[in-house]
Amino acid sequence: MNYYNYFTEIEDHFRQARDSGMFMMSPLDWVLVEAWKDSGIPLEAVLKGIDRAFEKYHSRAKRTTTVNSLAYCTQQVLAAARETAHAATVMAQAVPHGFEPDQLAGFLGGRAEELDDAARRAGDGSPVLAEAASTLSDLADRAARGELTDLEALEQRLSVVQDRVLAVATSSLTDEQMIALRRELESQLRPYRRKMDAAQIAMLEQRFLRRKSMDHLGLSPLSLFCVS
Repeated sequence: MNYYNYFTEIEDHFRQARDSGMFMMSPLDWVLVEAWKDSGIPLEAVLKGIDRAFEKYHSRAKRTTTVNSLAYCTQQVLAAARETAHAATVMAQAVPHGFEPDQLAGFLGGRAEELDDAARRAGDGSPVLAEAASTLSDLADRAARGELTDLEALEQRLSVVQDRVLAVATSSLTDEQMIALRRELESQLRPYRRKMDAAQIAMLEQRFLRRKSMDHLGLSPLSLFCVS
């Protein structure tokens, strides 16, 4: 189950369970699913949690609101994950295996091109982005030669690069843009705050701002989970 399929399976299942017309995942939904994926929560646990959440919703005698976000299913998904004993899966188990050299090289090369384009558009942060682009270009060449066999080490390397890139992406946002993002997040979270604890909300806030910062520079996540 690759990154893309994990997301689309969840989106389709939620749409069917919701059974009330068209539905497209919001930015909050995307970062929530990304958090589940990164935590090693298996797809079957997410789907089971969605079903349970809607069973509970439909059992209510009076329903005054429509479920418009996956955040409604959070507690049931986490409960299902605990039952399957996979929520604490370590990265070494979660990182996919068996990439073809050309597939891995294409992914790394594509991310290098994104970073190179962003570096040309950026101001003060361009040296960091240019260095990151060079690093990924070198990794793409090594992948094409079949030299990148330790995928756990590669994922860790990509994480380090992304942290540096993220610092540039976040600093590129103006105060007004950051305020607008926080307002957008709050408007999406408000109906579901009671279903999440403080740690879950803080995690979503952090991931939401990270994702939006990367989007601002036209950059995709640097993770092997994104290889399709």
